[in-house]
Amino acid sequence: MENNIQIKAISAKATIKVRQPILRTGLPIETCVFEGDELTSTLHLGAYINNQLVGVVTYLKNNTTTFGAKHQYQLRGMAVLSNFQKKGIGKLLIEKGEQILTNKNAQLIWCNARIVAVSFYQKNEFKIIGNPFDIPGVGAHYMMYKKYNH
Repeated sequence: MENNIQIKAISAKATIKVRQPILRTGLPIETCVFEGDELTSTLHLGAYINNQLVGVVTYLKNNTTTFGAKHQYQLRGMAVLSNFQKKGIGKLLIEKGEQILTNKNAQLIWCNARIVAVSFYQKNEFKIIGNPFDIPGVGAHYMMYKKYNH
């Protein structure tokens, strides 16, 4: 499956058709628009199979005080359409994002991972920091991160 998947930069608007059914099921389309989506420093990637957008991820240049790294990016809105999950698409979206961001001197990528996604991020070498917390309307999450050495 992995060899016919194309990963490329996409617009913020394009992410919504995958974010909404997976991350904001039954919620208004406005809940799929994230603060910072339109910043020039934000990177949106899409995974395509036969020209169909099947997966998305967003990387926002966003430092949190939890980490001392100067160049941090927050991974948000990771979503793969249900029929295409467990086929390596999320892994490819992370690998491509890491490749681009480490070339921009990113020292750390962090995310707020839903409980159901923790094992996925752990397989991609992210580590948990702190205790679980609730994001109202979305559910329980862990903060996770991955450091890079330059």
